[in-house]
Amino acid sequence: MGDEELAKDLGLLSALTIGIGTMIGAGIFVLPGVAASTAGPVVVVSFVIGGSIAMVNALSVSELGTAMPKAGGGYYYVNRALGPLFGSIAGLGDWMGLAFASAFYSIGFGQYLTTLLPIPGVLFLSDIQVGALIAGVVFVGVNYIGAKETGGLQTVIVTVLLVILALFAIQGWLSFDLGTLLSDGGLAPLGYGAILPGTALIFVSFLGYAKIATVAEELKNPGRNLPLAVIGSVAIVTVVYAVLVSIMLGVVPWPDLSQTAPLTQATQVAFPGGLAVVAVTIVTLGALLATASSANASILASARINFAMGRDRIVTNWLNQIHPSYATPYRSIVLTGGMIVVFIALLGQDIEVLAKAASVLHLVVYALMNAALIVFRETDPEYDPAFRVPLYPLTPILGMVLSVGLLAFVGQRELLLSAAFVVAALVWYFVYARRRTDRQGLLGRYILNRQEKLPSSVVDAAATVAPDGAGVTPPTTMVALSNPRTEHSLVGLAAALAKDDGGRLLATHVVQVPDQTSLAAAAEQRKRLSETSDQLLADARADAEELGVPIETRTILSHEGLAEVFEAARSSEVDRLVMGHRGTRLAGGRAEGRLDELIHDLPCDVLVLDERGFDPSEILLPTAGGHSSELSAEVARALQATVGADVSVLHVADDPTAGREFLEDWVADHELDKAELLVETGDVETAIGNEATGRTLVVVGATERGLLSRIVGGSLTLSVLDDLDTAVLLAERPHTRPLRERLLGR
Repeated sequence: MGDEELAKDLGLLSALTIGIGTMIGAGIFVLPGVAASTAGPVVVVSFVIGGSIAMVNALSVSELGTAMPKAGGGYYYVNRALGPLFGSIAGLGDWMGLAFASAFYSIGFGQYLTTLLPIPGVLFLSDIQVGALIAGVVFVGVNYIGAKETGGLQTVIVTVLLVILALFAIQGWLSFDLGTLLSDGGLAPLGYGAILPGTALIFVSFLGYAKIATVAEELKNPGRNLPLAVIGSVAIVTVVYAVLVSIMLGVVPWPDLSQTAPLTQATQVAFPGGLAVVAVTIVTLGALLATASSANASILASARINFAMGRDRIVTNWLNQIHPSYATPYRSIVLTGGMIVVFIALLGQDIEVLAKAASVLHLVVYALMNAALIVFRETDPEYDPAFRVPLYPLTPILGMVLSVGLLAFVGQRELLLSAAFVVAALVWYFVYARRRTDRQGLLGRYILNRQEKLPSSVVDAAATVAPDGAGVTPPTTMVALSNPRTEHSLVGLAAALAKDDGGRLLATHVVQVPDQTSLAAAAEQRKRLSETSDQLLADARADAEELGVPIETRTILSHEGLAEVFEAARSSEVDRLVMGHRGTRLAGGRAEGRLDELIHDLPCDVLVLDERGFDPSEILLPTAGGHSSELSAEVARALQATVGADVSVLHVADDPTAGREFLEDWVADHELDKAELLVETGDVETAIGNEATGRTLVVVGATERGLLSRIVGGSLTLSVLDDLDTAVLLAERPHTRPLRERLLGR
């Protein structure tokens, strides 16, 4: 069974509510009482400082996310920039941090649940811990069977919460008393030095915005929506925290504010008489909804991080095995759930430990993400984010300083915990991941490629931590499957090419869902969809294994069809894409549709095989020396080497002598020494039609003519292809072309 993905279906509002919903659950319903006992009324400033630190990091997250909208969020950026050593720290840190956060949210759920229901303690577990364990098991179970919050449901949840909080804010403001706020020692009875320890405690309240980046692969228009969602969620929540915590402390004196259900207590005081009972019930139900939403979102995000780490072989891809009935990464969810249960049982009586542990691990990841941004900017010429942080490089440097600096205020236990975790991640890398991963980070490659210019100690350090397989990543050929009739031909072609360069195959089946049907609803019909998809991919695996080529398979649900094939190739960073004729007219001369040709570049080399089968025994390769003819030559050369294909190269010229000189040079340059040379005069289409007779495959490069000239005058040399009895393979190599060239050609 291969990996499964959902396509881009999250809009701006859905993304915004993912961040807001997670943060509101922690900051308002759980922490104000504990934080106030740590810092006094000045804890409001702690929330503002926490929001400011989060905002600086949010700017960096936004830039990285628009440059690379990938599953895995912070882990993905760190791994690509700093390499798998730091990627192990970031990925495992993010994963473990989310487990701590989920345990923290579950404890918050238990705190409010015990105000509604009598729950007995069991053994060494308090009533709150028992309630939290029940909640945690339910949340894990919900994720296991795949009933997660959709974007629409999350929007409803956040709307309900904001309405509840707005009602409390209005009534609370009417009951607000400045004397209550400043009683028992004024604004800072514990000293202004308590502000930063308070910030370290409540920083877990600002982790939600980073979860938006973990689902960036599913965002519509991530270049616009991701920064708006990330920055907007932090700004909104910071204001909400500052206003509501101030009101709570103006309603209930800070020493008396409940450390288990602070908003319930403040509501009871703020609302008069009989309204208090109704208001408290509504607020308590809102708290249960908020903490459940936060815990569920954290478990969901952890599964996505595991998926990204498994794809890079930092952890075993066994974790990402998809459940045959529920279509969820059930092993990853169960493992994460087990850690959550352990944390609740062992640490649940001290909620500060859970909150600070989640904060510490995420602060480490944020510091590494800011460093990754600088590395991308300085070493990767292809790095092109749609959003760029202001005041570079000051902003990412400030993000690193603030993230690391806040660690000094979390407390000794949590610092020891973070140190132990970093050591464990390093051990994991050197014992397990280093021997399996083959992706070198940009920083490592930059250093090793400049050995003569850099100090030997720096070069030696980079070489010491480099993955064992760095620099020898096998090329990936993606084959897009849709029809059982053409599967054998497409896999045969892709496997022959992969075998020639020692690479591997990625077979994808894009299941196109009608626009009227949501992807979530389609996913629920998993059994019906999987029968066709599983058989198609099983046949692909059998064909690839018979040819001795390693293969990975993946099913994608999408509304987009052909566009999603190109997006999957881009996100998987494949070297070439092999696909069938469906959705593409070969006579059009290019692999993409007309609109896409004007506005997009292809993600990789693309080969389009028509439905007449794949027999490479006798190949005709027409060439005029265009850009994509280089790819045609590579394909022909690979088929010569792997299946013994006989190749004939055709060039049509007005002057036969000049034409033969051109063809001899071209064949020599492309190492097709055993090819038969054919030089013809006259009409190009007629020559191709004549020479294709008796051949089994025509390999032709994409036209260099512009879209308008092809529409007006027909596609030179390629309109004949639809009339041939011979199978045709269209080869297109991507290259940047200005709009004028796309329209009019060279």
